[in-house]
Amino acid sequence: MALKLETDTISRKKIHGSSIIYVPSGKYLKYATFGCSSLLADLVYLWAIQYYSDESITDRFQHLDHIFSIISELDPRYSDPYDVGALIAAYEAGDLGLSLKILDKGLENIPDQWFFPYTAGHYAQFIKKDPALAQEYYKKAMAIKGAPDVIRRLYADAIFKAMDYERALQTWLEIFETAKEDRIKKIASNHIYQVKAAMDIQNIKQAIEKFKKRFGHLPMDLSQLLKAGFLNTLPKDLDGKDYLYDSQTGEVKMPTIPWKR
Repeated sequence: MALKLETDTISRKKIHGSSIIYVPSGKYLKYATFGCSSLLADLVYLWAIQYYSDESITDRFQHLDHIFSIISELDPRYSDPYDVGALIAAYEAGDLGLSLKILDKGLENIPDQWFFPYTAGHYAQFIKKDPALAQEYYKKAMAIKGAPDVIRRLYADAIFKAMDYERALQTWLEIFETAKEDRIKKIASNHIYQVKAAMDIQNIKQAIEKFKKRFGHLPMDLSQLLKAGFLNTLPKDLDGKDYLYDSQTGEVKMPTIPWKR
């Protein structure tokens, strides 16, 4: 505390109170609060919001991990700083690894809060583009009492993004069969259409590659794949429609956008 008071007297451009970065640990600072550690956690949190909102401090993210560690050590079950700290780390500091670390610490200290692994899964899937990691976080979130059903749908989508089509199809079928609302059934149905189409198109493209390798050119139409023996049957989409094929490029598309069925 003496060091903090001394450094506060040093003239600099940073906002008042920024010497908090020199506090070695919230565990030690906690002893100086005389039982009011939660109050001090509030004050440090409010200071942190002000500090990290000041764009004139160009190196403000340098001690981001340390600052939010102090808050968590002062009041481990104070949930808001984990969420905001992870948000700042992910979107402002551009440090997704630190963001996930903060959320992991939140789940460790407040294991009944599904929001932490859900948020981590969201960041992993949509920022880091790592559907495998997103699945791990969504599974943790789904295991916590009170987790909303939407997490299961995000989990299924992450499986699809990882191109694990068989498991994605099975998961969406389970969601469809257990859904109690027509709206959710419709969402699941559209995803089932999307997954089946991805599987069919993958098989068709593999057959096209085999045809091209043997004959040296693309098939004029998909029926040639049947005649050449590369497909036993020509797949149709979930609604019984033929897939669209471009003989010039070899591209195969769904006949319908899933969300407009």
